[in-house]
Amino acid sequence: MLVYPQLTTGALSQFPVIKKRSSRTVVNTSADGSRVVYADPAGGTLEWQLNYSGLSDGELDALETFHAAAEGSLNGFTFVDPTANLLSWSEDLSNSAWSLAPLLTVTGSIADPFGGTAGWLANNAGGGSQSITQTLNAPAGYQYCFSVYVKSAQPGTVELLSGANSASYSVGSNWNRVAIARSGDPTAASITFGLQLAAGGAMDIFGPQVEAQGSASRYKTSTTGGVYENARFRDDSFQFTTTDVNRHSATITIYYANHL
Repeated sequence: MLVYPQLTTGALSQFPVIKKRSSRTVVNTSADGSRVVYADPAGGTLEWQLNYSGLSDGELDALETFHAAAEGSLNGFTFVDPTANLLSWSEDLSNSAWSLAPLLTVTGSIADPFGGTAGWLANNAGGGSQSITQTLNAPAGYQYCFSVYVKSAQPGTVELLSGANSASYSVGSNWNRVAIARSGDPTAASITFGLQLAAGGAMDIFGPQVEAQGSASRYKTSTTGGVYENARFRDDSFQFTTTDVNRHSATITIYYANHL
């Protein structure tokens, strides 16, 4: 599967990004005039308008070459939503999207850093490190930033995991957002993110987030994630404007439909 390219900065897009979501409702009208109305999730569509300016020659060439490889709107490709938290169920660590080590338990309805009760208490009852992770079917060679809010009644450490990379942070009694920004194995078709607690450790967790960029942005709750494996270009032509030496601008529209 083709994979949409990142810019040399590690970002997928520039501001402004316009994202449109369309839904479809099915209406069945009977002979007596009564109607049955229901939602049709499979008929939903998403569209992103990506506006680029100041592109280097290399960045423009990468986008143009990729558009040609996809043959315009003909072939699908993997697109990672630059506006989304790529993880699924970021506020439900008990969901099957998350993989918990055998001796790690999570308890919900814990106070979170924003005054709500969307936090989780993770407890490691084992004699060794235990982890909670989620694997994304996303291009592992991208640069990603994985971030999460953590705190602990007792001083301790937490290890963040991003593919084969890891980083350890001290955890105190106040909420603190920690992050790891790394690139993964460019030959892999998936990448795993998560955190690992030391033996006997207990920690409050809130807002795990993965983004395809070099640093963390404002936290965004998520349920479905943001990796789309059959997105398409809306247009068959690739148009750009050269504004200066080694400087170009372009607008690209990407389309995703559940039913395609």
